[in-house]
Amino acid sequence: MFQNLSERLEGALKVIKGKHKITEINVAEAVKDVRKALVEADVNYKIAKEITERIKEKALGQKILIAVEPYQLMIKIVEDELAQLMGGQKADLMLTGSPAVVLMAGLQGSGKTTFSAKLANQIKRQGRQVLLVACDVYRPAAIEQLKTLALQIGVDVYSEPENNNPVAIAQNAIQYAKANHKNVVIVDTAGRLAVDEEMMNEIEKIKKAINPCEILFVVDSMTGQDAVNTAKAFNERLDFTGVVLTKLDGDTRGGAALSIRAVVEKPIKFIGTSEKIDGIDVFHPDRMARRILNMGDVVGLVEKAQQAFDEKEAERLNKKLRQNQFDFNDFLSQIQQIKKMGNIKDLMSMVPGMSKMMKDVDIPEDAFKSTEAIIFSMTPKERENPQLLISGNGSGSRRKRIALGSGTSIQEVNALVKQFEEMRKVIKKINAMQNTGKKLGKIFGR
Repeated sequence: MFQNLSERLEGALKVIKGKHKITEINVAEAVKDVRKALVEADVNYKIAKEITERIKEKALGQKILIAVEPYQLMIKIVEDELAQLMGGQKADLMLTGSPAVVLMAGLQGSGKTTFSAKLANQIKRQGRQVLLVACDVYRPAAIEQLKTLALQIGVDVYSEPENNNPVAIAQNAIQYAKANHKNVVIVDTAGRLAVDEEMMNEIEKIKKAINPCEILFVVDSMTGQDAVNTAKAFNERLDFTGVVLTKLDGDTRGGAALSIRAVVEKPIKFIGTSEKIDGIDVFHPDRMARRILNMGDVVGLVEKAQQAFDEKEAERLNKKLRQNQFDFNDFLSQIQQIKKMGNIKDLMSMVPGMSKMMKDVDIPEDAFKSTEAIIFSMTPKERENPQLLISGNGSGSRRKRIALGSGTSIQEVNALVKQFEEMRKVIKKINAMQNTGKKLGKIFGR
């Protein structure tokens, strides 16, 4: 995500690095390179010019504090301007009405149907009853795709396969939702071109018929500056309430995300981060700015961890760790919790400085596959008592059997067992240090 832009901005700001003061010359040089980086990322030239003029004005107007280097100050100014360009603050989804109706709109292939299911899944987790509505009566198998996705998340779908009138389907769906106590209705519509007058009239009629509290324009961020032009055309007809950027995990230059907010003056509310059903994030302009500048997103990482980790499971594990009883069952549980958080490479990029380090590192989606296979090939007794594989009688033959059962090599099993043992030693040392601290506390307390 934004990898090319991040690298170019870093190169542009290196002009200031090592300087002891900000001058018109080094600021002008840095700003010129920042503007070039933004334009090459497919940001609208006019917007790129405006933002860099503001950066230059702020930089030259700042008094340098002794504790702050010019480079650090410049980074902060660029971060603030990028965040402001993308909206400044996050925009919440306003679900009002009974039921609250969300209308999805966009071009063909932008990912509306998939995103509709992702949004339904997120809203359902908040304790609301959600209904998905299949109003794409033109694309073959569109209704079946929505039903398949809905089945994964346990959400109902309203459809009328024999009805070719999406306006009537949407109206009937609202009545169905009221009768069946659904809090939120998400209406998935057909993809359409802004120049297709008949199709644009149709979605305007749907909007008028169901009076949605939110109209989300879904756009494929890989279409670059064309996405901005399309958003502008749709906004003139629908006056939508927010933008959704899909496929930000792909090979995108990022220009659409940076300039779409400034052009249509509507907030980016969500981003699609993967093809998985939970690959959806609320858009935070300040956090995105930090990630673009390779400063990470620790808050976002913590939030993902909070969503993935079960409180009771964490308490149980904490108790076992304190008692030095961590076993392979616990290790497996932690791997499965981490997998719930999303793509490992994307998670690593949220740690400050890691994005650059992970640039050429290929982390496959199934990175934990062999580790899980090895643990699953252990007997229940071996998982509960790791010592049997570390130094117990017949540990060698046990490891050989596990390698055969998991389809891995004896070397891979040996490496996992060794890593696990090293981890247990570290846990034991931490516990010993904590116990020593408690004893000293009691002594000094007396």
